[in-house]
Amino acid sequence: MEVEIKLRLPDAAAHRRLSSFLVPGLLRTDSPARPLAASAAAQRVRLYGTDDRDPSRAVLTHKRRPRIDAGVSRVEEVVEPLDPALALTCVDNPARLGAVDSPIVRLVSDEYDVSGDKAPFVCLGGFRNTRGGYELEEGEGQGLMLELDETPFDFGTNYELECETAEPEQAKEVLERLLTVAGGPYEYSRSNKFACFMAGKLLP
Repeated sequence: MEVEIKLRLPDAAAHRRLSSFLVPGLLRTDSPARPLAASAAAQRVRLYGTDDRDPSRAVLTHKRRPRIDAGVSRVEEVVEPLDPALALTCVDNPARLGAVDSPIVRLVSDEYDVSGDKAPFVCLGGFRNTRGGYELEEGEGQGLMLELDETPFDFGTNYELECETAEPEQAKEVLERLLTVAGGPYEYSRSNKFACFMAGKLLP
């Protein structure tokens, strides 16, 4: 079970303000991209790097039963590494994913019956997400890993602060205080990026 705090930022100005505030804890910036979907659950190939055609690494992710309540997201998630060259092949030809020797593919085939010609994998499209990774270095939240996302869609740009944690209520209090100190407005996320992508509009 992946548990994350998701706080929505209203605009680019709030994103820039928080990014500047977090600069001392900057660990990395990356651009994962491109979801695949099958049946009722989200099946995603995520490419890491600045060049979609030459990713530094890739992962295959299966997510299901997402729930978001007051900014705390819970979703059943299975993740495994995927060879970047194979990942590109699957992005270009989603049906190729069905032939990959993978626990995730076997799980999806068994639970959702999406193997062979009966229900092949199809690509619903993709999106780019630029992510800044930060670590809180002092204070009550010391050691918390934060991810500040900017996700441009054709219909608008989504800005979000995320923090994966085993103690969501405590982490949420830390992030709320941090945003108050940073002077950045925010609201609790009630939907995820994939839901926005599928809806074709920015959701709260």
